[in-house]
This record gives sequence, C-alpha cells and structure tokens, in this order.
Amino acid sequence: MSFLEKIKEQAYTLLPEIIEIRRKLHANPELSYKEKNTADIISAWLAERGIPHRKNIGGYGIVGLVEGKNPGKIIALRADMDALPITEENQVEYKSQHSGIMHACGHDVHIACLLGTAWILNDLKDQFEGTVKLIFQPAEEKAPGGALKMIEEGVLAHPAVDAIFGQHVFPELEAGKVGFKSGKYMASSDEINLFIRGKGGHAAMPEKIDDTVLATAHILTALQRIVSRASNPQTPSVLSFGQIVTNGGAMNVIPDEVSVHGTFRTYDEQWRKKAHKLIDETARNTAKAFGCQCETVIDKGYPFLVNDDALTRQAKNAAIEFLGKANVAELESQMTAEDFACYSQLIPACFYRLGTGNKGKGITSMLHTPTFDVDESSMETGAGLMAWLVINQLT
Repeated sequence: MSFLEKIKEQAYTLLPEIIEIRRKLHANPELSYKEKNTADIISAWLAERGIPHRKNIGGYGIVGLVEGKNPGKIIALRADMDALPITEENQVEYKSQHSGIMHACGHDVHIACLLGTAWILNDLKDQFEGTVKLIFQPAEEKAPGGALKMIEEGVLAHPAVDAIFGQHVFPELEAGKVGFKSGKYMASSDEINLFIRGKGGHAAMPEKIDDTVLATAHILTALQRIVSRASNPQTPSVLSFGQIVTNGGAMNVIPDEVSVHGTFRTYDEQWRKKAHKLIDETARNTAKAFGCQCETVIDKGYPFLVNDDALTRQAKNAAIEFLGKANVAELESQMTAEDFACYSQLIPACFYRLGTGNKGKGITSMLHTPTFDVDESSMETGAGLMAWLVINQLT
C-alpha cells in the first residue's frame, strides 16, 4: 500500500474520533490568552498517543514533535486555538456552553485536524526521515497574537524549522475541496484610534465652542484621500472606520471628545509605514483647522501574509494528487488578516484553505457569524491532506 493510500485509509478511520474532538472543543470555547482548558485537552490527546510535547509556550501554546527514522528536514504544522466573543445561535448538540464565546472561526476544526494529522504521522514515523513540529497556537484573534509570542519563545528553533503549513476553514468552498494562493495572500492589519478633543457645549452657541463632531466628520472625509490619492493604485489598501463614540453629547450638546476606531490594511510594509504617518498628520491638521486637537494611536498588528511560491506550488500539486484536480481551487488574495503571517515573514510558508461548506445541508454561514458551522466530513480531508503535504516534503 502506498503512502497516499495509507494516509487516506487512516484519515477515514480516524474521522469519528476527529469529529468527537472537534465537538468537545466547540462546546467549550475559550477566548484569546485564556485557552487553558483547550490546551489541557490537546495535551491529553497527544499524551494518549505517546507524542512528546511541551506546554505553555507563548501563553497556553503547545509544541509537539513527531520524529522520523532519521534526521532530516523539519516541517512545522500550525493550528490556532482561541475562540471569538460571539454568542452562538446554532441549535446543535455541541453548541457552545460558554455564553458569549464561540468557535466562529473554525479553530476547533484546525485543532482536531492537526491532532488527526499527528496521529497519522506518528503511526508512519518509521517510514519517513526528518521531523514534524506540531504547533498549537493560542491567541490568533487578538493582537499582538500568539504567533509572535511563540516565535519569541523559540517555536521556529530547537530544532530549526525549514518550512511551515497552516490550514484554515473556508465555507465558500464545498467540503472535500481545498484552495491555494501563491505570493501575497492576506493583508497586514493595524488598529487606528483617533481622539478628537475640544471645548464642548450648547449646540445652539457654536461661536462659544469647538465643534468636535464637525471636526470628526471632516477628519474621516480627509482620511479617505490617503488611500484614493496618496497610495499606489497597484497596492491594495483599505482604511475603514467602524466605530464613533462621543464622551457625552446629545441632540443639542456638542461633546468635549469624540473617539473614532478603525482599521488600516495593505500589502506593502514601506507604504504601511508611510500611511501611518499620513493618517496622523491628516487627522491632527484637520482637527486644528476646526479649533480642536486630535491624538492618534495606531496599534500595529499583523504583517501581510506571503505564501512561498515554491512551497505552495509543491503543496498544490500534492493536493491535486491527493484529491484530484477538480477539488483544488486557485484562491484570490484577501484584505483579511492572520497572524500566521508572522511565520511567513521568517521562513517558507504555505497557508491554504479547507473547504467546509455544504449548500445541500444548509451549511453556508460565513466566518465570524453566530450561525457558522462546518460540514464535519471536511475534516477527513483536513487531517489526511496535511499529513500528505508533510510526506511530500520529507520523502
């Protein structure tokens, strides 16, 4: 029996257990930096299979090793662990038991698939050379992110990693399919916070106050020219503001302070740095023109995610061999962000998508929604393909 046949058979056999793990994790989600119980569940399952691992790396992160018969390349596989502050609306037996917390981004699936992959590779370890590093990473959903913390604590060293794969659920693809994109795939992400301050007061006495609300409106309008006129049209950029909060204020009361919160995203680090400066200067100068002051606080988030061309090409070809050409899609770049990008900036990386949708079953909700769910049959593909990608790198 070939490697491919062995992996497919084991993924099929393990699917009920992988589903069981996923459902246990889904029912017991934990927010970023609080994944203690999740880590304990992962550790217990690794220990049950005799896979050596270390806990509490970069928070509640776990790093396991599956060592082949001889030294060789080191391939890392990453799954994130945290959930989102969303109240689940699905009426399923594995519905979240923690009010206001839900695995609405599929990290429960990522963990379960990687555990399945680990078990497959552990059973085959006397048939390949090299080492597989299993990275269960906390806090993907909240900057500065668990990837950076794990990197700072040496997750890509001891032993040094040659390449890394990350897999993420994708409801826009049907279960049984996967998708790849070489090069720049996901954007950098920064949080933009503006605090516009002035002397508030009665709205009917504009000559005696500083109109912070009017200043805010002009600041938001002025900032849009940064993307439309200051950036290279060939470099995708997004500057959006989703929250405006006033400190007091009413129909006839101008507040002393207005705060505005948004996001800036792009694919170019030089432009990113320049844009930060332009945002600050534009906001301050516009506020000044209205007799107000503006404090700009930019929380720098994840860098852009870049998929190594050679590694991604190899992975896509391996996926075609494993699933058939009709089940392997070419993806488009996205302006969403992922802290897997931190790994991709340091070593060859491939971040690909696992189809989890099923229109026939009504499983169509998008990520980060209270009705998100997956076709669990997709986890057979998730666990098997990741193992096959590793074997292609190590044999």
